[in-house]
Amino acid sequence: PDALHSGALLQPDAPNMHETAALISSPIGVLAILCAVAGFFFYLERVTGAKFFQYVPPLLFIYITPVILSNVDIGGASIIPNKSIIYSGLSTFALPAFIVLMLIKVDIPAVIRIMGKGVLVMLMGTAGVMVGGVIAYMIVHRWLSDDAWTGFGALAGSWVGGTANMAATKEMLGTPSELFGLAVIADNAVYIVWLPLLLMSRNFADRFNAWARVPEERLIAMEAAAELHSEEEHAPTMPEYLFLAAVVIGVTWTGIALAPGISQWIGNTVEPLAPVFGESTTRILLVTTVSLLLSATPVSRLPNSTAMGTALVYIFVAGIGARAEIAGLAQAPAFLFGAFIWIFIHGAFCLAGAWIFRVDVHSVAIASAANIGAAASAPIVAAHHKPSLVPVSVLMALLGYAMGNYLAPLTGYLAKFAAGQ
Repeated sequence: PDALHSGALLQPDAPNMHETAALISSPIGVLAILCAVAGFFFYLERVTGAKFFQYVPPLLFIYITPVILSNVDIGGASIIPNKSIIYSGLSTFALPAFIVLMLIKVDIPAVIRIMGKGVLVMLMGTAGVMVGGVIAYMIVHRWLSDDAWTGFGALAGSWVGGTANMAATKEMLGTPSELFGLAVIADNAVYIVWLPLLLMSRNFADRFNAWARVPEERLIAMEAAAELHSEEEHAPTMPEYLFLAAVVIGVTWTGIALAPGISQWIGNTVEPLAPVFGESTTRILLVTTVSLLLSATPVSRLPNSTAMGTALVYIFVAGIGARAEIAGLAQAPAFLFGAFIWIFIHGAFCLAGAWIFRVDVHSVAIASAANIGAAASAPIVAAHHKPSLVPVSVLMALLGYAMGNYLAPLTGYLAKFAAGQ
């Protein structure tokens, strides 16, 4: 990943079989295909209104379609290449840009004010993701490749904060595109099982709340706080788009400019940390930290940043899919088995948090969804349980985004060390 520094864009990636035999090989053509793929499945979701996409999100198809386009030969050529200057460009520029766009909207005080101890349950769920990832990897790593811990780290990124963290962690850990594909597949397979459980939990609200010893005043206070919170955004103006562009490009440039020196200083000062804090990792962590600091300033009021950031995330994921080799997906059964062990450990931590902090089932379900499904599914769960909590469910998901770039790589390294690799 460190080779993806800005200088890497001066020359295209080295040619390989697929690049020299692709029907569409020009960089702008490849980018057009990636954007079209990302847009098509959301368009399909909107025009059909199919509930199918609630359980199998467009993300899965946005990843798999470029895998097919870059691996399946048609008359001796694939549709798009496995290697392109566009893919390295997305890693160097699009990734830090969407981190900035997503994180400047984090509003931690609002989440704490409305959800109260529900935030502690989410943090318990996050701890469950970290512990579960390590335990699951220790169980299944013997059936996986030696670098499979990087795929577990990427999946931890999705389950701590969301797809943006998954993509960022992939770059920090140097996760091969094939292992990232396994993480995407496992993420969606678990989501198909986990989301219905979170939705059905509403039917057991009375029994759950009695078991967790939830005070009646908690629900009343939560509803009152939610009513005071407003999430309305005005239509963006031209100057606001310019301000947003200046912030995004400025923070991205800061990360690219400072990362090499900081990475080298860390390596020289604490030599054992040199392999961990490479340029790519340092750049992403630096951009993450600066963005979180900006979230406490008037920059957070710039409209439309989350939607723009999310769009970039999906184009980036499509680019990762285009780089993958189908042969690398053979480890899927063992990876999936580990993912299901992992998710039930997360669930046990959420239940423990609910009992310790005496938190209602609605908050627990939203907290778990904010971890596992992030901003895509937390509002779905909130709307099913308590519609008044939809705005704060998005804020909880953004809280996960804030933690993911720090905790997900740590989870990957802990899994690696626990397995003795």
